[in-house]
This record gives sequence, structure tokens and C-alpha cells, in this order.
Amino acid sequence: MENASPLVITISRQLGSGGGYIGQQLAKRLDIFYADREIISLAAQHFSMLEKDLASRDEKKLSFWQSFIRTHAAAPDAYVKPQTLPPSDHELFKAESGIILRIARERPAVIIGRCGAHVLRSHPNCVSIFLHADRAFRIDRVMKLYNTTEEAAGKIIDRSDKERALYHRAVTGQEWADARRHHLSLATDKIGVDRCVECILSYLILRG
Repeated sequence: MENASPLVITISRQLGSGGGYIGQQLAKRLDIFYADREIISLAAQHFSMLEKDLASRDEKKLSFWQSFIRTHAAAPDAYVKPQTLPPSDHELFKAESGIILRIARERPAVIIGRCGAHVLRSHPNCVSIFLHADRAFRIDRVMKLYNTTEEAAGKIIDRSDKERALYHRAVTGQEWADARRHHLSLATDKIGVDRCVECILSYLILRG
């Protein structure tokens, strides 16, 4: 009996492992919706924020001072205009989760990041992928992506890994890079990003 629920592929990835490219290629090959910036856009509308402001929070915890200001904004001597207050980690997670769940109900899709594997853990036709690669491979891709130096790329990667791990732990209580949470974990530097696309497509056929 065929599964009536739309196929949804979630991709959790280390920065520089090629997750965005692989997700786009999968969506193209399968002719399904690619959900990345759209999630930020819809969440920004929900919070009446500029998309660029919310994008800076992508899978990152609020800093200590952001959290402090938000918590104490109602105090008379620490007034901050309501529209300047960023959503809390859990408010952002709840809003993005609602968007992801709606997409998964309505159409087949590839969903990038934003704890998608956790959000859709009960979805009957979800395939969760984790993409990782060694540091040299990631640095090379980030250098090209951001047109930056090797040293700067390394710092960007370290910051991204730390922020994603902290955010995922805060909102899901689980470890971001735990491969056991996913159906398929691929080392993109060993296989190659294009072969990873083929590998995932083959897996979809094998799982039936």
C-alpha cells in the first residue's frame, strides 16, 4: 500500500558540506518544492520583522545580551520598543516548526535545516539526511562561497558548528550532529556532492 503522505526530505548539514546544493539538486530531480529561504520569509512575516533581520538568527541561540534585553524590556529603566525585540529561541522554533509542518502536509518538499528532522520525526513519509565533511573540504567550499581567506573560513565554520549545536540542544534537547537521529548520514567529501545526490535518490528507491 502506498504512503499517502507527501514525501519530505529533511537535510541537516555542517556548513561547507554542500547541503544547500545537494538539497536544490534533489528538489530539481524529484520535481518537488525546495524550502529554505521561504521558511525565513514566512517566519519574518509572522513576527513582523524584516527577513534580513531574522535570517541572522538562522539556527542560532540569542546571545546573552539579546536575551537579557528581551527579558528586561518591560522594566521602566530598560525600555525597548516592542518591534525591536527578537523572538526567543523557543518562539522562533515554534513558528518555524509550524511552517515546516504545514509544508509537509501540503506538498512533497526538501527542507533545509531548522531542526526539520526533529519537527517531522512523526511524519510517516519523511526521510532525514545528515551531511558532513572533513574540515579541509569545508574550508575550501566556504572560502569560495564567501570569497574569504582560509583563516576566516575556519572561524566561520567553528562559529557555525557551535551555534547550531547550542540552538538544537536548546530547542530539541538533542545533539545536532548525532547521526542516529537520521535515516542516512553521508560524508560529502568522501563521496562527492553530486554522487551524494545519486546516493540519496538510490536510497529513496531502496526504501520503497
